[in-house]
Amino acid sequence: MEQVLTLFFEYKESIFIIALSIFLGVEVISNVPAVLHTPLMSGANAISGVIIIGGIILVGHSDLSTLSVDLVLGILALVFGTLNVVGGFVVTDRMLEMFKKRKK
Repeated sequence: MEQVLTLFFEYKESIFIIALSIFLGVEVISNVPAVLHTPLMSGANAISGVIIIGGIILVGHSDLSTLSVDLVLGILALVFGTLNVVGGFVVTDRMLEMFKKRKK
C-alpha cells in the first residue's frame, strides 16, 4: 500500500492531467451533434490507423525472446487500434444505413 501511495505522490500531476482529460473528453463527445458524427469518426479512424502502424513498428523492433514493455505496449496498441477502427466502421455503416431509402 505504501508503494502505491509513493507512486501516486510521485506522479500526481500526470494522474491529474489524465483524469482531467477523461472528464473533458466525455463532455466534448457528449455534445457532438449527429451531423458531425461521420466526419469525426473518419478522423478517429485515421488516428487509430497511425496508432496501428506505430504498434507494428514497436513490435517489429522489440526483442521477441523475452516479454518486454515495448512488446506488450505494441501488442496493446495493435489490439486497441484495430478494435477502434473496426468499431468506427461498424458505427459509421449503421449511421449511413439510417439515411438510405427503404424498399417497399
